[in-house]
Amino acid sequence: MVVGITGGIGSGKSIVCSVFNALGIPVYDADTEAKKLYEIPEVIEEVKKTFGGKFFTASGDLDKKKFAGLVFSDEVSLKKINAIIHPFVKKNFKIWKKANGGNPYMLKEAAILFESGTNKGCDKVITVTAPEALRIQRILARDNRTREQVEKIIQHQWNDAEKIKRSDFVIENDELHLVLPQVLKIHEELLKLKTE
Repeated sequence: MVVGITGGIGSGKSIVCSVFNALGIPVYDADTEAKKLYEIPEVIEEVKKTFGGKFFTASGDLDKKKFAGLVFSDEVSLKKINAIIHPFVKKNFKIWKKANGGNPYMLKEAAILFESGTNKGCDKVITVTAPEALRIQRILARDNRTREQVEKIIQHQWNDAEKIKRSDFVIENDELHLVLPQVLKIHEELLKLKTE
């Protein structure tokens, strides 16, 4: 059983996933895997072909900060890069899924699970939520980004209400609700589904 887990940037998906992982549930982090793909020659070639060489350093590496500045400020560029990256992530996930098939369920973590249509390959979906102000505060403390950059990323992601409507479970990571009991409750329900 594949359980998708999503939430906007700064919602705390990674913390929630680490709790599931501590319970013995394997977690596929689609965003991290997608970033690794920028080192694959085929991907680099496609990016150069589509966007030109101006986003590459003298040593041939992708200038990720400069490139992110483009894709998060231009809807067309974002669609183009997603069209390049998503097929590779899909292939990568298939291999990972096969290797982790002996578990009661597995998590597929992706910030844009719904936006990319990846939710269609999931049996259940969990959305992690947090108020936008708290999310921005977390990202500014964690990443080397400006408030404007963070707000641009948030604009390109669905809002929590949209995600919640399409989710089977919701975890509130707002510093008012404890995360652990919420994860344990969902874990128990997913284990029950597996045995039914």
